[in-house]
Amino acid sequence: MYTACLNPTEETYDAIVVGTGISGGWAAKELCEKGLKTLVLERGKMIKHVEDYHTAHLDPWDLPNGGAPTRETLEHKYKQNRSGIYIMYGAQQHYFVDDIKHPYNEDRRFDWIRGYHVGGRSIMWGRQSYRLSDIDFEANKKDGHGVDWPVRYKDIAPWYSHVEEYIGVSGEKLGLPQLPDGEFLKPMNLNCVEAHLKEKIAENFDDRILTIGRTAHITEGSKPGLGRSTCQYRNRCMRGCPFGAYFSSNSSTLPAAEATGNMTLRPHSIVSEIIYDEDLGKATGVKVIDAETKETHTFKAKIIFLCASSIASASILLQSKSKRFPNGLGNDSGELGHNIMDHHFKIGAKATVEGFDDKYYKGRRPTGIYIPRFRNLGGKTNTPNFLRGYGFQGGATRGDFSELVAELKYGAELKEEILKPGTWNVGLLGFGETLPSHNNRMYLDYNKKDEWGLPTVTFDADFGENELAMREDMKNEAVKMLKAAGYKNVKGYDQTDKRAMGLGIHEMGTARMGHDPKTSVLNKYNQIHACKNVFITDGSFMASSGCQNPSLTYMAFTARAANYAAEELKKSNL
Repeated sequence: MYTACLNPTEETYDAIVVGTGISGGWAAKELCEKGLKTLVLERGKMIKHVEDYHTAHLDPWDLPNGGAPTRETLEHKYKQNRSGIYIMYGAQQHYFVDDIKHPYNEDRRFDWIRGYHVGGRSIMWGRQSYRLSDIDFEANKKDGHGVDWPVRYKDIAPWYSHVEEYIGVSGEKLGLPQLPDGEFLKPMNLNCVEAHLKEKIAENFDDRILTIGRTAHITEGSKPGLGRSTCQYRNRCMRGCPFGAYFSSNSSTLPAAEATGNMTLRPHSIVSEIIYDEDLGKATGVKVIDAETKETHTFKAKIIFLCASSIASASILLQSKSKRFPNGLGNDSGELGHNIMDHHFKIGAKATVEGFDDKYYKGRRPTGIYIPRFRNLGGKTNTPNFLRGYGFQGGATRGDFSELVAELKYGAELKEEILKPGTWNVGLLGFGETLPSHNNRMYLDYNKKDEWGLPTVTFDADFGENELAMREDMKNEAVKMLKAAGYKNVKGYDQTDKRAMGLGIHEMGTARMGHDPKTSVLNKYNQIHACKNVFITDGSFMASSGCQNPSLTYMAFTARAANYAAEELKKSNL
């Protein structure tokens, strides 16, 4: 079990990793396994695998108020609650931050969903795991939006495989250029309605396919970590999985780092600044505020990996001012904090399905269906209405509890209705790409500080005309597919009041990589152009967003950068 060290010695480490989420865990594992003495800093509390998943085995009737948030919870998580997002309910509320204790500001609405604890959002993530392709890596160069990625798919493909083989990703190989296949465990099963929808889409469309979601769950055998075993199909993943069936830092990468004897983990450590030495021309360490005592510490290292999440990492860099970098460490281009991207969703279609009343499904499968991108791939898939593309997630379920209204049914009649399966319903939810734009930004407000004396973040970002045009197509095509399948009561929807940036929980792009230091913050190895011993491998580095869930890409780039950093350190190049 990985352990916390609240008072590490203030000696020089080989490496410091800031953050313990998806990226931070991978940086810790790779650096420690390369023999580097590594200090891992987490601003939140300690969460130990299994023993700190206090609600993992609770049923709804075991939870106060049946899991509904209290008035106090709603008051303290008011920004997250306004999104209507499911995290506010059930047994995972405690993993999400207090909006009053951790405030931020908005010039334009931004739903910033955060978890401050060891493991970060790797405990609560949706686990959808898709590769980007050269269609994504070449898009900026081809259509002129953003800056060209300094890498191509062939550079990252081996690292995707490296990550997939370690974490365990279940899925189906499709042979699609826009969604490269990976190293998959056996896929989870479609239910009968989803299988029917897949057939109907194949019959009526030659440019799209339905598959089961590629998800970071073990479906056969085991994977490295703390006793990681196969999925139990409970779908209580966001509470923390005591079986380690899905990948998280807590069950996998942090225990691997701990096992080397090279990791020192310190929770309650808020990194306020990266220290830059003008004479050496590189960073020498970090300043840390103890979240509980508010004492300040300085820790030194030869290399630094910033994995605090896209917005937090940009904040730390903007706070790291020096004579050389008066506008923030690595901000020669002026792009630091700009180019925020997220996936826009809350749009699609739903329907009821007849003819399957004699069928049901077994277990609570922790993933849905996926329809990969089929727009703007060339030929007849191209549309003049918008650039880039989108995919669909969703699925079919059986259960409409509207008939279980207490005032309408009592006693034996209620019992009888509860035992009847409900109507089959199917839904397709679009996830669309967002173009990079300098005008979508975050900046620091030094007049509004948090309780640790640090400036608060202000967001000034929203989706643009391209995304709005894409949304219309997303809705129309979802309706078209469900109607083609012969389903009833097909209705398209667009929850425009809930489409603010941030809600996709895929915020990225604040310290983008690129060829030119004049237009980007990082090079192809995730190094700050002008400060080569600082690496940023969370969502900050993304030069474009694709329409795929990005966490697998963060992990692959992190593993690649960490191995490069270790080799360069051995050569005394850092």
